[in-house]
Amino acid sequence: MSDRIPTQDVTTDAGVGHHDPANATSTDMYASRRHIYVREIKGVFQRLRRVSNWVLMGLFFGLPWLSWNGQPLILFDLPARQFHIFGGTFYPQEFMLLSWLLIICAFGLFFITVFAGRVWCGYTCPQSVWTWLYIWVEKVTEGRRNRRIKLDQQPMSLDKAWRKGAKHLMWLAIALATGLTFVGYFTPIQGLVADLAHVEVGGWALFWIGFFTIFTYLNAGWLREQVCIYMCPYARFQSVMFDQDTLIVSYDAARGEPRGPRKKRLSHEEARAAGHGDCIDCDLCVQVCPTGIDIRDGLQYECISCAACIDACDSVMDKMGYPRGLIRYTTEHALEGGRTHILRPRLIGYLAALIVMIGLFAWAVNDRPTLEFDIERDRNQLYQMTQDGLISNAYTLTIRNLDDRAHTYRISMQGLPGIELIGNEAVTIGAGESRLVTLQAAVDADVISRPSHELQVILEASDEDIRQARETRFIGQIRR
Repeated sequence: MSDRIPTQDVTTDAGVGHHDPANATSTDMYASRRHIYVREIKGVFQRLRRVSNWVLMGLFFGLPWLSWNGQPLILFDLPARQFHIFGGTFYPQEFMLLSWLLIICAFGLFFITVFAGRVWCGYTCPQSVWTWLYIWVEKVTEGRRNRRIKLDQQPMSLDKAWRKGAKHLMWLAIALATGLTFVGYFTPIQGLVADLAHVEVGGWALFWIGFFTIFTYLNAGWLREQVCIYMCPYARFQSVMFDQDTLIVSYDAARGEPRGPRKKRLSHEEARAAGHGDCIDCDLCVQVCPTGIDIRDGLQYECISCAACIDACDSVMDKMGYPRGLIRYTTEHALEGGRTHILRPRLIGYLAALIVMIGLFAWAVNDRPTLEFDIERDRNQLYQMTQDGLISNAYTLTIRNLDDRAHTYRISMQGLPGIELIGNEAVTIGAGESRLVTLQAAVDADVISRPSHELQVILEASDEDIRQARETRFIGQIRR
């Protein structure tokens, strides 16, 4: 099947369209990736982005090495089913907290998107952070934008080979450090690095280090804007969250058009009088864009709001002696001469929901129990009669110690006069461990006044004020 779609030139003669086969053209259905040579630019927003990028990378690479009270600050210990996060230990039974956290992140992203568009993408998204880092490596090894373009057009030479080789080696080194650090969030990184240095690392750890190394190398080095444009679902659904009051990076066409070159010594007033807009058509805003778009074409979903074009345009305006802000953070209402409404129902709704969920999450984390247990009565046999004339029921307790140290728990029952436990009344459970405990409860048959009685099972720690209670039932036979 052909990957080309024929298009037709249609001319009109007396109102009838005619197709001329000689003029038929075809266009590619699938266009190959056009490499984007991103130009470096300095400015207020780029300094802000660089600070944000370095802080985020510092946190990513540094957190696995930090400890708190003898345990890693962040460690998702899957084999032990323990998640150490900033001094607290969480367990799979507390999965609901993770669900809440993900919902909070989602609503936070919705709020930011409605308020300021894709600033998350431009300043904090890992894909953008690592892409900018790889672009910086390109500049260090191959030179600035024009030098890189010329280098790629030249035939292979010793100079080109070592520059390309150095670039890819640095890319791979960064990717390896990224993969190693990522795995370090799931296994203690000190031991992981030592095992890797002695070639003693386990098979699964080696697999995931290799996977994330390749993943980082391809995404940040080769795919780049393709991830943002085609692979990221956020690029597709974020547009439905925009409104005319959303803060976006935009070109002021009313001020910039008609664009075109002019003499530098021409003042702003003289340029206006001559019919020129403020845009001198230098294309610098296109050269600095990491996704390769022309912001002057209007709002586009490919724009990640990194503001590189703002800094580039402002630098040109400064050189020309024109006012800044031809490209700026603004809203569609402001561009149309209207008033921007910051506080609007949808934004307030997202903010209110976000505040409520953060409050509930903080309360849930602060109030999370250090002990949980479930009780199940043996359903295979309703009750037993002992030799002493007592009626007994069998129960199975699943006890989970969610604390970070071991505890001894005393088991007791309430609800029937004279009820006694047959078996161990105390059990010791290590930190983060679970244990099944079977026990029997017996009571004098004379106490039974009906076939089923409510019963309360209580667990209390002997060394700390920890107490949990659960309801169950005691089944017996009424004496007649």
